[in-house]
Amino acid sequence: MIPFSVLDLSPITLGSTPAQSFKNTLALAQLAERRGYCRYWLAEHHSMTGIASAATAVVIGHVAAGTSTIRVGSGGIMLPNHAPLVIAEQFGTLASLFPGRIDLGLGRAPGTDQRTARALRRNLMGSDESFPQDVMELKSYFEPLTDGQSVRAVPGEGLRVPIWLLGSSLFSAHLAARLGLPFAFASHFAPDFLLQALDVYRSNFEPSAQLEKPHAMVGVNVFAADTDAEAAHLFTTLQQQFLNMRRGTRGQLPPPVETMDTIWTPSEKVNVERALAVSVVGGPETIRRGLASLIRQTGADELMITAQCYDHQARLHSFDLAADAREQLAHASTKTALT
Repeated sequence: MIPFSVLDLSPITLGSTPAQSFKNTLALAQLAERRGYCRYWLAEHHSMTGIASAATAVVIGHVAAGTSTIRVGSGGIMLPNHAPLVIAEQFGTLASLFPGRIDLGLGRAPGTDQRTARALRRNLMGSDESFPQDVMELKSYFEPLTDGQSVRAVPGEGLRVPIWLLGSSLFSAHLAARLGLPFAFASHFAPDFLLQALDVYRSNFEPSAQLEKPHAMVGVNVFAADTDAEAAHLFTTLQQQFLNMRRGTRGQLPPPVETMDTIWTPSEKVNVERALAVSVVGGPETIRRGLASLIRQTGADELMITAQCYDHQARLHSFDLAADAREQLAHASTKTALT
């Protein structure tokens, strides 16, 4: 059975604080470790009152220090916001503190609005052209020292921190294939090119020192509860969050509502449901069937599960149920193989 992993935005719920979000993040990471999730990733976003993981490398250190075996990393670091050397030093430090447990997932979007991107003091022009070169520069800092090399990442040099490319279009699929890197598709919020991107990645993959064959991760929203109705209720939090983003009224993560029908217009409903099409919402059996279907449809090598639940205990329970589903699928797969 393929690995399941966790994507966490460290959500700040309505009326809460970043400090509480970080406590919740660590509690979820510890649950994920106990339940056999493969890795725990955090995402870089800026100037968003509902997301606490802006200083992503710092939060990764917090999570890694509070766990012992699960891999911890970024899903992702937005490379256009940073000098490659700075990222190499940060993740070289993390890899030195937590050997064999750190992943570096890279994206090419700023992870924010244009005004905030300018405040980050990076060049906003030509990111598509510079991104491949920035990836190669960053990758080089993790290699052993070469003759004549004058700029060095200390720590970082020689650690070969695993790099992933993230994307929601075909650009990063092509680049990940060409560089022989693992690829994660952000289908949990941008599903339109999912199958095409996976095909591009697999068809064009060139083996590298890091990876012999393609490894594709698929993002999915999983809202699991004891009943389908309860899960659908929890899911209205994410629906509201996406609706608010499209209206330009971002804020803290809202509580669930009884119905969305009085909140969105028909056209807004279509747009939000399209963005969240790769979501599995329901009770245990619905979750098991939905995840099995997604794996069959995509041929994913790994699922990256995210759940922006308002209630922390409901969120923990959702990931617990998703882990149960994985165990059931693994058992069924083993049983099939033996017959």
